[in-house]
Amino acid sequence: MASLCVIFLTLCTAVFAYWIAPDHSPNANRMMVELAGMKPGHRQDFIALPREDRPAPVSWLERTMNGMRDTEQFIPVVSAQQSGDSLVWMQYLDEGISERKAMKATPRNYRIVSLRFWLGTDKYGRDILSRLIIGTRVSLSVGTIAVVISLLIGISLGALAGYFRGRTDDLIMWFINVVWSIPTLLLVFAITLALGKGFWQVFIAVGLTLWVNVARMIRGQVMGIRELEYVEAARALGSGHARIILRHILPNVLGPVMVLAASNFASAIVMEAGLSFLGVGVQSPQPSWGLMIKENYNFIITHNPMLAVVPGLAIMVLVLAFNVLGNGLRDAMDVRKG
Repeated sequence: MASLCVIFLTLCTAVFAYWIAPDHSPNANRMMVELAGMKPGHRQDFIALPREDRPAPVSWLERTMNGMRDTEQFIPVVSAQQSGDSLVWMQYLDEGISERKAMKATPRNYRIVSLRFWLGTDKYGRDILSRLIIGTRVSLSVGTIAVVISLLIGISLGALAGYFRGRTDDLIMWFINVVWSIPTLLLVFAITLALGKGFWQVFIAVGLTLWVNVARMIRGQVMGIRELEYVEAARALGSGHARIILRHILPNVLGPVMVLAASNFASAIVMEAGLSFLGVGVQSPQPSWGLMIKENYNFIITHNPMLAVVPGLAIMVLVLAFNVLGNGLRDAMDVRKG
């Protein structure tokens, strides 16, 4: 139940990411290079000026899906004051370095805001917390799509091999063993290079490497169930092979499938993070936990290790939640327990 709570909160965070994140711009890509590498909890004052290319308003659904471009330009300042019809400020350039600037403005033309970066900023001055929240979408999406692909392929091939046996089983098992013999990471690399780098390509690549375990497990389950009395009765009543497999056999193997799906979900999250870390997964500026570690791992041995540690902890917590969920489902669906 604890893991379900973590997964539910993560799902809600992913759905409403652009409403929760402090930086609601697309991909949380508000760059302010003056604030690069700020430590967690840093507070900064800004002058917010209206943009000349003010974006058009977006609908609630559009903002939920893709975020909303900033309607204002944020200028980091040390101090600012209104002097007559002019706004005078000391613009923040670096720690201990500022520059005096001025422009004609009235209080109606600007506002002074103070923003806190709870987890600090990365080397481009982007808010780590915002990118962490929006990066949740990538992890959950890759897990969902990869599991769906692996289940479709694995259940189909496993059911055919276990039910028909003979040459069909030999051919399918030969193919499974060939795929099984290829190191997973190398297979993912090959598929990714064939499909190209990108958001959807990594989902397909991960999904095409996780079906082998599903197929082997389904094959073993179907081999045992096809010999039971109710399957023989369905065959005697004239039911076709497709009806027997879909209506009588597969519903009785859904328990183990759900357990394996939870395990594959966790594996897909780790695999996507590894691919993004190696540069063949999700591409910048789209936020991904693995990509965030890649961009900031140099800070681990410097003054701000949290830039790489925080996304690593997020991966650990979510993967642990799915593994614990799989163990709980296995215990709950074990009919042999007293």
